[in-house]
Amino acid sequence: MNKTELRLEYKNKRSKLTTSNIEELSIAIANQLLPLDIWNNTYFHIFLSMENQKEIDTSFVLSILQGKDKEVIIPKSNFKTGTLTNYLLTDNTAIKVNNYGIPEPVDGIEVPNHKIDVVFVPLLAYDHKGNRIGYGKGFYDRFLASCKESVIKIGLSFFPPEKDVFTDISTEDIPVDYCVTPDGVYTF
Repeated sequence: MNKTELRLEYKNKRSKLTTSNIEELSIAIANQLLPLDIWNNTYFHIFLSMENQKEIDTSFVLSILQGKDKEVIIPKSNFKTGTLTNYLLTDNTAIKVNNYGIPEPVDGIEVPNHKIDVVFVPLLAYDHKGNRIGYGKGFYDRFLASCKESVIKIGLSFFPPEKDVFTDISTEDIPVDYCVTPDGVYTF
């Protein structure tokens, strides 16, 4: 299957999940993160979940990050340039849902990409080599390309990897280092 077909398939799989399923699976994903060797890092980038896309509820991961006193970075999308601007999440950060259903900071303290140590990456599907398929706009590939080489990239998924390696991967596609599911962690 190509990326377009896989996007449709995984959006369909997600559409069948109930609110209760999403909560239960999201908690399991957050718990799977705890044993990972990532907690000595300081700056963690996390996406805020789009409820209309039935994404993983990242509020559980966010609670872990705040409980561990980490610096939490959240993105704001610029659809004209296809880029993300990253802001420090503070008690004063105002969040607004944009026209695409993405919760984003209104403004705040901007954090340069080179400071970020760990990125939790949204995805629809991934394969056994860590190649990921997102929504097709390339925001995260451009963002990850601008991060330091040592940045740890962690995909979050309700589902296991695709059996076949994706055939239509481009040179701009950046694979993840890990993908965390409710049943375990895949390392690439």
